Formats: sequence, C-alpha cells, structure tokens
Amino acid sequence: MFNDPLFLLVLFACGAVGVILIMGIASFGKGGQDSAKRSNKFMQWRIIAQFIAVLVILAFVTIRSQTGAP
Repeated sequence: MFNDPLFLLVLFACGAVGVILIMGIASFGKGGQDSAKRSNKFMQWRIIAQFIAVLVILAFVTIRSQTGAP
C-alpha cells in the first residue's frame, strides 16, 4: 500500500492538515493581537488544506473502487 503514489498523496495531505492545525494552535497559545491574526490565518489555510485532503481521499477511494485494487 505504501508503494501506491495516490495513497502517499493522501498521507501527505492529512499530514499537512495536522501540521497546519498544530501551528495554528501554537500561534493562538502565545497570546497577543499579532498571534491571534496569525492563528486565524493558519486556520484559514487549514480549511483549504482539509478541502484538498478530502478531494484527494475521494479520488483515492473512487479510483481504487473502479480498478478493484485492494
């Protein structure tokens, strides 16, 4: 399964969402006006990354169900 480039793309997309989430939470935890703005920007990026991750997961499931690959 780790040889599958589409599966690796799914893992990368999910990992990117996790990293952005952690960066946003860490930025929010620092406090201050600038940190709040930065945290808000990270959370906006997280929403975009989640959307892309969901599309990649749907593509993976669709392609694998059509090809019959396990």
